[in-house]
Formats: sequence, C-alpha cells, structure tokens
Amino acid sequence: MAKKKKIIKETTIENYYDLKVDKVNELVAALKDETPEDAANDLTMYISDCTGVDDPKNYTRTGRKKQFDPYKTDFLGKIPVWLKAIFIKWWFAGLVCYFVMWGLQSLMNAPTDDAMLLTGIVLGLVVELLVNPIFRYMERDKGEYDPYIMFPFPFKAYWTFFTNALYYVLIVVGVNFCYYGLGELNVVYGVEPLLFGTFCVIVDMIFIGIKDLIVHLVKKHKKEKAENV
Repeated sequence: MAKKKKIIKETTIENYYDLKVDKVNELVAALKDETPEDAANDLTMYISDCTGVDDPKNYTRTGRKKQFDPYKTDFLGKIPVWLKAIFIKWWFAGLVCYFVMWGLQSLMNAPTDDAMLLTGIVLGLVVELLVNPIFRYMERDKGEYDPYIMFPFPFKAYWTFFTNALYYVLIVVGVNFCYYGLGELNVVYGVEPLLFGTFCVIVDMIFIGIKDLIVHLVKKHKKEKAENV
C-alpha cells in the first residue's frame, strides 16, 4: 500500500502570507556585500536620489534637498467635508440657473413653469452625473459625503436618474416658494445664480435632513426591536 505523502500546512493563513522582511534585508545585503544594518541605512527619501536627476526643482529655496512625504495632507484635505460639499452643491446649482433658467427666458421666452421644470430636471441630471461622482472621488472614508446626498447608493442604476430629476424638480419648486417669501417681505430680488444656488442648498439640505432623521429613527426602532426579542 502506497504511503500517503505528508502535507505540510502552515499554522495560520497569516503566517503563510507573512513577508519575511529580515530575510529580504539579508538578501539585499548579500547582493551588495554589506550588513543588513547598512542596507537599512541606505534608504533615502530625497527626490534627487530616488529619481537620479539633479533637478533644481528637487531643492528648496534654502538649498536643501526635498523629501517625499507620503503622509502630507494636500490643501483640499484640510478643508472640512461639510464646507466642500456645500460649496460644490451651491456652485453647480448656480451654474444650472445661469445656463438653463436664464438661457430659456432670454432665448425662448419660456413660461416660468416650463423653465422651473426643465431647470429641476437638468439640475437632477447634473447632480447624478457630476456632483455625486465628485463626492465619491474626494471621499477619504467610505460614506463620508453620504449626509449631503439624497440617494447615497453605492451602485449605479438607471432609476436614480429619474429619482434625482424628480427630486430636484421638487427642490426648484421649494426655491420658488423662497422667492415668494421674499416678495411677501417686500424684498424685490430677481432670480440670479448666487441667491438661486443658496436657496437650492438650503431646501436640499432640509429635505436630506428629514430623510436622514427618518432613516435614523427606523434603524433605531429595528435595533430596539431586535434587542427585545
């Protein structure tokens, strides 16, 4: 009867994929004919040493060599998430107002209701195709910008185009009521991108806040129900 070959198994999956750093250092040292301590000391973070190009851009104004800093935070990373989200939403809303609402009224003499309807649809598509992808691109933690998105679904689906279009038609209607409120206060102020974008952000965040509150209450109720079972 043939003997079964003994299969050598690793104790854990972690040990199987564990990188033997000390062995790598010994190999590099052997190839360079030096000790592992010397090989570790040869590591450099200077740009000119890594690229091999002695470029003036690799030096500071004081003449020191520039170093790579993998943990350096860029300028946008220092800006709070809420401020970036509000600014992006405000800017795109004003942009749609400038090109769509103003453009329709000046070129086509479109009625106010038709202009509002088309503005809301275009704004919804812009949010779906530009604003939300920008949020996903800028996020450092998963779901970081979800509190500023009405439909923060992690997947792409065709129905989100229709929901965003209908939702932002509702937002534009809310903005129209804001302008009516100014009229009731005897404040005459025409529709223009800056105030339109401001009203859009305010109304949008109110609806998103209501949605988030409902989701929070539903999750809290489900959690309490599960704990009581």
